[in-house]
Amino acid sequence: MALMVYNTLTKRKEEFVPLVPGHVGIYVCGPTVYNHAHIGHAKSYVSFDVIVRYLRYLGYKVLYVQNITDVGHLTDDADQGEDKIERQSRIARVQPMEIAEMYTRSYFEDMDALGVVRPNISPRASGHVLEQIELVKQLLEKGFAYEVNGSVYFDVRKFPEYGKLSGRRIEELVAGARVEVSEEKRYPADFALWKRAEPGHILRWQSPWGEGYPGWHIECSVMSTKYLGQPFDIHGGGIENQFPHHECEIAQSEAAAGKPFARYWLHNNMVTVNGVKMGKSLGNFVTLKEAFQKHDPIDIRFFILMSHYRSPLDYSDEAVESASRGLSKLHTTVKTLRTEIQRAMQEVRSAIAPLDIDAYRARFIDAMNDDFNTPQAIAVLFDLSKEVNQLLSSEVQYTANSLQQIDQLFRDLGGEVLGIVPETCRPMAPQELPSIEEDLIRLLIDIRNELRAQKIWGLADQIRNKLSSLGIILEDKKEETTFRRTKQL
Repeated sequence: MALMVYNTLTKRKEEFVPLVPGHVGIYVCGPTVYNHAHIGHAKSYVSFDVIVRYLRYLGYKVLYVQNITDVGHLTDDADQGEDKIERQSRIARVQPMEIAEMYTRSYFEDMDALGVVRPNISPRASGHVLEQIELVKQLLEKGFAYEVNGSVYFDVRKFPEYGKLSGRRIEELVAGARVEVSEEKRYPADFALWKRAEPGHILRWQSPWGEGYPGWHIECSVMSTKYLGQPFDIHGGGIENQFPHHECEIAQSEAAAGKPFARYWLHNNMVTVNGVKMGKSLGNFVTLKEAFQKHDPIDIRFFILMSHYRSPLDYSDEAVESASRGLSKLHTTVKTLRTEIQRAMQEVRSAIAPLDIDAYRARFIDAMNDDFNTPQAIAVLFDLSKEVNQLLSSEVQYTANSLQQIDQLFRDLGGEVLGIVPETCRPMAPQELPSIEEDLIRLLIDIRNELRAQKIWGLADQIRNKLSSLGIILEDKKEETTFRRTKQL
């Protein structure tokens, strides 16, 4: 089965065929660094982390670009209000770039904790202002933009395909406008490419139109095409950015270059908290640093991957705790398997292949090829875990090598692709052994007593001697047989 992805641009699943065989260029809209990352960020970046990991697992050479928005993103996500970073800098009474640096570091700390592999390139909007000015100049020269009082706007009526990603018509956009329309615009749906810096605005650059700063949308067009070319393979981001951000990216990029911008558009769905959309105004805004105080980051990662990237995710402490219990079972199987590998290496056994490893790998690949269906892929790992547990508790003969093949499957699929089976997963320590140890000893005592009653002395003595070698000393008394330990199992 070929890799099929849901392309938001065409509204259907399509076979993924990269522009250059063997190579994939992917751009994902990064965070605006004016606050700590939250659960919504985790949903997006863990999802795309697995997409990138899987593409690499398939053998593609992936160039992953994810920007850092450190200028230009206004407070109403459109063309009005303050720059989000500058606003936060006023509240904290520090320089805007200090805010950007602080929260950029915080973002990468949180992503590292979640096991998110860092992008190949993490360009900053503030470091690409000259290229953004050049793109604005191109759009002006080609008649797709106009300048008013030091600000430059894109004329959406000059681009007939505006709305093709979101499915919105220009007339509907005007009728449903969320913010007061600037009197500078020729048409209410036009969007800013460059904004005039008002007196007191700190983040400002010289341009042909006076001192100002770039619009939010123009930065992603510039940074994606600079490092990936145009067109490139995959553009990703949260569904909340589909409009206006991604729609505007398409319009300005294709108007300037005269060719397609990105070939496949992938969007992850949003996060709710206890069934309610997450938001600061509602008091249910959960930062990752707050979440990490309650939950292990790998449990949060596993919780996210238990839902499809295009499905909404409802976050609650109870849901993460439930996911944690499931992941612990998987980890216990892997730990037990690795312990058994160490023991089996000391024995000589006939070589057999106890599990159909290729079948499990094929099922996992089929799940991931179906638009990166991580819930189904995880289900395959749990099926594998169940069969491994049955194998290890049976009398089936196996070699250390055959168990190592199973372990490698966990490492490849659960580790390399999903990032939920870490390399640091170690064999169980003695204190981690199941609490059923005493019950098993008493079961063996009962079996020995039955053998003695049937005068099968040889087998009864074997049980006593084997337990003794394990540090369990049996003491036959008049009423019952008791035991004491000379060492921990």
